[in-house]
Amino acid sequence: MLITKHQNIIDNAVKANHERTFYAQYPEHPKAYGEEAPAKGGQAFKEQLNQPFTRLKQKVMEGMAGEEVSPYTQEPLGITYPVIAVDELVSAGKRAGERWAALSVADRANILTETLEKIKDHFFEIAHATMHTTGQSFMMSFQASGPHANDRALEAIAMGYQQLQHFPEKLNWEKPMGKFSIKLEKSFKAVPKGLGVVIGCSTFPVWNSLPGMYADLVTGNPVIVKPHPKAVLPIAIAVAVIQQVLEENGQDPYTCQLAVDSSDHLITKELCEHPQIALIDYTGGSSFGNYVESLGGRGKTVFTEKAGVNSVILDSVKDIDAVLQNLAFSVSLYSGQMCTAPQNFFIPESGVGTPDGKLGFNEVAAKFRDAITALVNNPKMGAGTLGAIQNEATLQRVKDAAQLGGKILLNGTAVVNEEYQAARTCSPAVIEVSSADHGIFERELFGPVVLLVKTKDTAHSIQLARKMAEQHGAITCGAYTTDETVKDNIATAMNSVFTPVSFNFTGFIWMNQHAAFSDFHVTGGNPAGNASFTNQEFIVKRFVWVGNRTYVD
Repeated sequence: MLITKHQNIIDNAVKANHERTFYAQYPEHPKAYGEEAPAKGGQAFKEQLNQPFTRLKQKVMEGMAGEEVSPYTQEPLGITYPVIAVDELVSAGKRAGERWAALSVADRANILTETLEKIKDHFFEIAHATMHTTGQSFMMSFQASGPHANDRALEAIAMGYQQLQHFPEKLNWEKPMGKFSIKLEKSFKAVPKGLGVVIGCSTFPVWNSLPGMYADLVTGNPVIVKPHPKAVLPIAIAVAVIQQVLEENGQDPYTCQLAVDSSDHLITKELCEHPQIALIDYTGGSSFGNYVESLGGRGKTVFTEKAGVNSVILDSVKDIDAVLQNLAFSVSLYSGQMCTAPQNFFIPESGVGTPDGKLGFNEVAAKFRDAITALVNNPKMGAGTLGAIQNEATLQRVKDAAQLGGKILLNGTAVVNEEYQAARTCSPAVIEVSSADHGIFERELFGPVVLLVKTKDTAHSIQLARKMAEQHGAITCGAYTTDETVKDNIATAMNSVFTPVSFNFTGFIWMNQHAAFSDFHVTGGNPAGNASFTNQEFIVKRFVWVGNRTYVD
């Protein structure tokens, strides 16, 4: 048993969770992992192509399946994974969970931290796997599925470690009763709720899955990981490492299982509705997310991150070019396929305030269009920033943008990727609409679609952005103003519908980014999702405090 091998890492993470200042256990710079790591990871990925994935400890299977296709080469990866019946997954998980639940939280936290230290050795392999399943650029794949995902997992471990020790394990309780007293021995036990399912998404198969996985595991619950059939390999590598570490430390590897299915035989609903499943974590579209949330009425505890309509409110700026360059990057990063990507830009018809006076709506729109064009056409930045479109439906949505209504300011077009000529790419489409065009901007248009909404004034912009968040959900909001009163008005309005605001971002920080140990990802307070990475509720809803009492003579 590891006992206290990683206690220093855990203590530092607990401290970081509390202080909310910058902290990263896993550096986001590739060079931090050694000179040989990139080549080794790339080779491991190549060797896995067109081969069965045999690293899992799960042996009772019905067959093999795999349908992943690279958005860069548009060729199948050719990797197959074990297909296991739902009842087998559930029974194996329940058996494994009994031994896991009996461990102390300190032992679980140290074993889980060991899994992160081992996953670290696979960061570059996972990066290639993420790139060729999601379409993220290599650097984004490395950071998001590697160090950033590991930090989010450690954040969950630390929060669980802290919350599970919130009350004393044992104590002597005495109540004075005059000439005598009543004495009891009391014990308090955190009892895990049971088997969990984590449902992965096709665009962030590791970053969005690890928090729920580790929140389940640190609180003593076994977990079944159900990846999207188009993005299995990145999380499969992580699950295989977790199983290996569990076995090495005397635990049942079935404590964490991979549940692979296929597009023509999805098992997600069967898993979710199984009577032995107690916990469900979901990331993805709102329609299925609403179904998952409805299962809460069946006694299941659910955590969702769904879709939202993220807004940017433009009032006044110090440097319009710096602002629009920042926003151009935000809408182009991973071709707008991030849940935090901005979609609706609310701009007053009178324009945006600058040190040189008001810049009219049309001038702002033209500058924004030009900033996007300059970025995507930059041979050193364009293709790497955009990455590739994960699936054909997203590409079709951009192609159909002209049919949405409004005025097309910039058509989405293919962008040449010199390394991958067959890459499925598309630059952002920019459309001007009026504040009366509710049917256009009151829904999520996932992918590189940008809507510039002409409003009466900033107060009207705030009103519309607030309404979007309240009715349709929002994960984040960007705002630009040099007026402190306006800033307060924006914060008050958006916070009232549980939406965080990023004010006046320029340079190398974008509203899309949320930092582990500091930023809460999704608040859980509006229709964009009912859970948050990683607050106390994300942890404490996975177990129940139970107290026992013994009378002392």
